[in-house]
Amino acid sequence: MADWRSYSAGFKNYLRLEKSLSSNSIDAYLSDLEKLISYLDFKQLDISPNQIELVHLQDFLKWVTELGLGARSQARLISGIKAFYKYLLLENYLEDDPTALLDSPKLGSKLPETLSMQEIDAMINQIDLSKPEGERNKAILETLYGCGLRVSELINLKLSNIFVDEGFIKVTGKGDKERLVPIGSQALKQISIYVNQSRVHLEIKRGYEDFVFLNRRGKVLTRTMVFLITKDLAARAGIRKNISPHTFRHSFATHLVEGGANLRAVQEMLGHESIITTEIYTHLDRNYLKEEILVHHPRSTKH
Repeated sequence: MADWRSYSAGFKNYLRLEKSLSSNSIDAYLSDLEKLISYLDFKQLDISPNQIELVHLQDFLKWVTELGLGARSQARLISGIKAFYKYLLLENYLEDDPTALLDSPKLGSKLPETLSMQEIDAMINQIDLSKPEGERNKAILETLYGCGLRVSELINLKLSNIFVDEGFIKVTGKGDKERLVPIGSQALKQISIYVNQSRVHLEIKRGYEDFVFLNRRGKVLTRTMVFLITKDLAARAGIRKNISPHTFRHSFATHLVEGGANLRAVQEMLGHESIITTEIYTHLDRNYLKEEILVHHPRSTKH
């Protein structure tokens, strides 16, 4: 992957000097490129940037889709890859642009997939607790659903940020903003079982002692690993929905709203900047509202 690294360094300079982008924007573009490099490495495809063909990029997008990457994130990813190949064309590193026919996914107002309580239980029941990672994976699902965390918030959760007596955890969300999230007894109980019965047997690498969820090498879990865990359990449970760790966040919010939770409270728990973002979780209540109106509104009453 040496070719990719040298081209990536040139791309970074191009974005900084010629495009005058902010460091955050540059990091986003480089992250998009890094995902493609990781895919090629994972698939053991030893090809340089000028050997990439459209079919490789289409297979790459199929791969990230299966990992649970949503349409908006895919559109952002494609934009980053296209920018990289535009740079290569400008520098005359290649003659044809393999991204020219690469289509972005259509961005609609598709409502997020949700899981029922029965489906969540079915996934948890598929976990083999006799395996070393069993208690950890159960704690992951209980925490994702019990707290509505983003996957990045889950993998970065610290032991020192779990306040058992108060029933809260402190998480760091988007823009490095910290917030306190209530955590239920079920999630706390499962984290305790994992930490005290499974995690204690790990040889934890230096610097990772405070992270809650660790891999078998004693290091912090990756986002991809959490995606694979959830997708595997969904498949085992016979759930045909497109499941990702984010599905548990959607389910957490939807079930709260269905249960009558205040939307502002849900907004705070999810760490949404705007209440408009939170309002999407009211979608499953619409049939109920329709029924209520048909039954109780004077103009709808049957005589």
